[in-house]
Amino acid sequence: MSVNLLKLKIDGVEVSVPEGTMILKAAKDNGIIIPTLCNLEGLAPYGGCRLCLVEISGSPKLFPACITPVGPNMEITTNSDRLKEYRKMVVQMLLAERTHICSVCVANDHCELQAMANQLGVDHVMFERKFTQEPIDSTHDFLVIDRNRCILCTRCIRICDQIEGVHTLDLKLRGKDSEVIMDLDEHWANSCSCTSCRKCAKVCPVGAIYIEGEPIGHTKNKEIAAFIRDRRNRR
Repeated sequence: MSVNLLKLKIDGVEVSVPEGTMILKAAKDNGIIIPTLCNLEGLAPYGGCRLCLVEISGSPKLFPACITPVGPNMEITTNSDRLKEYRKMVVQMLLAERTHICSVCVANDHCELQAMANQLGVDHVMFERKFTQEPIDSTHDFLVIDRNRCILCTRCIRICDQIEGVHTLDLKLRGKDSEVIMDLDEHWANSCSCTSCRKCAKVCPVGAIYIEGEPIGHTKNKEIAAFIRDRRNRR
């Protein structure tokens, strides 16, 4: 079956990509990296973190690159002063929303939010910080969830549903009050559906879900993306 290729420009470079491709993938396939925290190759896009916002010529709006398909003759800007300021604001809002203190976090030096803040030059937070005090659930034999560090990217929920196929994890409530829960808001030890596969810990970009007693750098190995692709290709 023939593939319909669309011509467009990304940061002034003319590219051809298959129709239906999301801007984020089109950019990546052509060597242009757009920052993101919620997106993970092989999982359905979520569009939650808003770090991948891009400009499209002819529109005053900003568009999330992970859920916006390419169009013919689009002219896309992925890196402008306006976008940099938006992304810095997004990172500051994520840092302010919950308790993120890098020096005492299990994911220190292995945290995508921390790396993104460093990359964007975020050295302070201009919003009032909410130091949440949610209880840590360490009832599982080795998996731990600290909701105070969660950025609600839903990677753990999507991999549990789409790859492991059990949908143990989900969200309750809305907005800043949202929380990742197990089954019908059970303690992890009481979950009847969890397979203890560890995938949620592997894809967590911060220190919200981790394996007790295991170095975080070992947990968050780089093979998880390849593993996801392999599992999806087998279906």
